[in-house]
Amino acid sequence: MINFRYHVVSLTAVFLALAIGLVVGTAALNGPVADSLKENVNALRKDNQQMRQAVQSMEKELELEEEFAAQTAELLLPGKLTDKRVLVVGLPTGRDHTEGVLKMLQLAGAKVSRLDLQDKFINPDNNNNLLELAVTAARPTSAPTADLPSNSNGVETSSALLASVLLDRAAGATPVTEADRRAVLAAYINANYLTTEEPVTASAEAVILVSGQPYVDKDSAKKDESVLKVAEQFDQAGTLVVGGNGSAGGNLVAAVRSDPVLVQTISTVDNANTVQGQLVTALALVQQVTEKKAGQYGVADNATLLPRLPQ
Repeated sequence: MINFRYHVVSLTAVFLALAIGLVVGTAALNGPVADSLKENVNALRKDNQQMRQAVQSMEKELELEEEFAAQTAELLLPGKLTDKRVLVVGLPTGRDHTEGVLKMLQLAGAKVSRLDLQDKFINPDNNNNLLELAVTAARPTSAPTADLPSNSNGVETSSALLASVLLDRAAGATPVTEADRRAVLAAYINANYLTTEEPVTASAEAVILVSGQPYVDKDSAKKDESVLKVAEQFDQAGTLVVGGNGSAGGNLVAAVRSDPVLVQTISTVDNANTVQGQLVTALALVQQVTEKKAGQYGVADNATLLPRLPQ
């Protein structure tokens, strides 16, 4: 007859066998598993090191390319825009690379003036205020109210007024007096819609709009539209090049390139945030001034690297 003691001994034997099996199995597997894990860790460490070296190599290559572009500019640009009066308008999204564009123009010999539009100018909440300001700021020789766009778009109307003050007028048209130019600019500066590095004392022969990435906030569509209105009005008044950052997502470069009318008269550069693109921006202006020809340049699929200028 099987008694209680037999059950205890049997269960003890079973548990003892399980324990021995676990110990033996763990000992048997511990070597191969540990070796495999160690190999994987070493492989990952090696891959990580190789990727870090690749990134460092690409960063160095980029630095060398930027330096190459800077030295190339010193060979290509001097004398290309000697005494040409150029206005650089920095849009809020292009502020980081406006200075680089300015340096290229100065290297080419241009007489450069600079004006920066503030976020307030692009903000749709200020539409009515901009419209009223355009009407009150207009002067006899700048842009009589009747000559301004007849709509309710404050950015468009103000851009038209500023373009009429800042750019040369067609032959035979009444030139803007210095007093009226100062008065119009002062009205926008005092209202914090724009800033200037130094007083703009003369009209310009050409304009470069420096832009950047598209807006991404809740008013992005309206702001992108406002930026395009600025470009349209300066294009109507004179020669225009847009230097931007990228060509997708609704930014100014993309908007111009997708417009069958604007693309015929406005040159665009989609990598003006780089030294290479800033060089090409200056060359695009040279092409506009000498050949009256617009082109689309940069690294996008629908662009060429740089203009082909005559010898």
